[in-house]
Amino acid sequence: MTLFAFLILFVAVMVGYTINLRAARAIRAGGTKPHSLDEFHGGYAALVILVPTFFLIILWVLFQPVVIEFLVKAGLPSGTFEGLGAGEIQLIMTEIRSIAGGRIFGTPEEWKLAAADRLVSLQATASWLLVAITAAMVAALILYTRRTVAADFRARHGVERIVLALMVGCATVAIFVTVGIVGSLMFETFRFFQMVPFWDFILGTSWEPQIPIREDQIAAEGAFGMLPVFLGTLVIATIAMIVATPIGLFSAIYLHEFASPRVRSIVKPVLEILAGVPTVVYGFFAILVIAPAIRSFGADLGLPIAPNTALAAGSVMGIMLVPFISSFADDALGAVPRSLRDGSLALGSTPAETVSKVLFPAAIPGIVGGILLAVSRAIGETMIVVMAAGLIATMTINPLDSVTTVTVQIVTLLIGDTAFDSPKTLAAFALGMVLFLVTLVINIFALSIVRKYREVYD
Repeated sequence: MTLFAFLILFVAVMVGYTINLRAARAIRAGGTKPHSLDEFHGGYAALVILVPTFFLIILWVLFQPVVIEFLVKAGLPSGTFEGLGAGEIQLIMTEIRSIAGGRIFGTPEEWKLAAADRLVSLQATASWLLVAITAAMVAALILYTRRTVAADFRARHGVERIVLALMVGCATVAIFVTVGIVGSLMFETFRFFQMVPFWDFILGTSWEPQIPIREDQIAAEGAFGMLPVFLGTLVIATIAMIVATPIGLFSAIYLHEFASPRVRSIVKPVLEILAGVPTVVYGFFAILVIAPAIRSFGADLGLPIAPNTALAAGSVMGIMLVPFISSFADDALGAVPRSLRDGSLALGSTPAETVSKVLFPAAIPGIVGGILLAVSRAIGETMIVVMAAGLIATMTINPLDSVTTVTVQIVTLLIGDTAFDSPKTLAAFALGMVLFLVTLVINIFALSIVRKYREVYD
């Protein structure tokens, strides 16, 4: 029904725009010149109908499950949750939702079946209520906006106010989302360090987050040293940048300065296609082509090579990053004033000398920005590492060994229905916090480089 509500909203926006547009044109045809163009009257109607109704639907979708779960819990027999923890209560509600979805295992109690029926009924009622409220709201807004069409109505100002409010709202949401992300990371990281000593995490050389969940369970005590995980991230990112940086820079220089227009029109789109290839495809290529080739070559030389290696993951990741560096470098070279290039050539410099001594130094800010963006992309990559490098955290810088990265460990720790009450799951937030700080330092370094080498051309 949510899709049906959005469909009603779309039709209402089109209807409101058309009605007000025709009404404004009728006023103009009658010999009166409206204050605003006809399109602004239609746009005002479309925005007034779209914005509040859209937010109503979004808020309804967000809060509907919470309200329905509250009502279902309120309808359960008294004492159902007495003495139960949050995890046990959540398991009961999950079972009720499974029954409501038709997934019944065993013979549930009667009160669970009744709760599931009530859940289904509440969901159906809420869906139809959303459609009804949406239809009534858009009808009222269409009538309201139609009444605003007049010769002296400042429709353009109204459109500008709504658009400005939307932009301010989007910027505010972005700020609060950023603050929320950092706050949640800090809070959960603080909880983690209440269970695991800070220096054991920062300076530990062993990463084995498997711990016993129950008292009768046999498992390791767990080790949460982050150094092997971040060392693996550094190894793979370094290999990727060693592959991507020269290929990306030289391809950008060739395409910008030396390639013919025909070659550029073919090669540049091909490079940009690489940026759109899903990372899982790169992972398949790494594990089916690159990794076997590395093992075969190592066997010929008598070198011991792990089945999953950092070299395979890093090299394929480097190919994936080539379009980022090439595109940024090409744009940076294109932004250098033409007069500098022509002046260098007029003074007798060769094209190669012009590139190395004039264009490249002037384009350093843009090139550095592209390289550091690629570094951040390499640090945050997950799928290629999972498929080609492995999941084992190894304290090594040997590219022929199996390693893992921070993002892979975060995904591994948070797979499935997990409760954030153990150091195993909270370790993911600690890793995320350190990764956030690392990327922050990289961005600060990038800004300092850009400011240092930026030049202003007349």
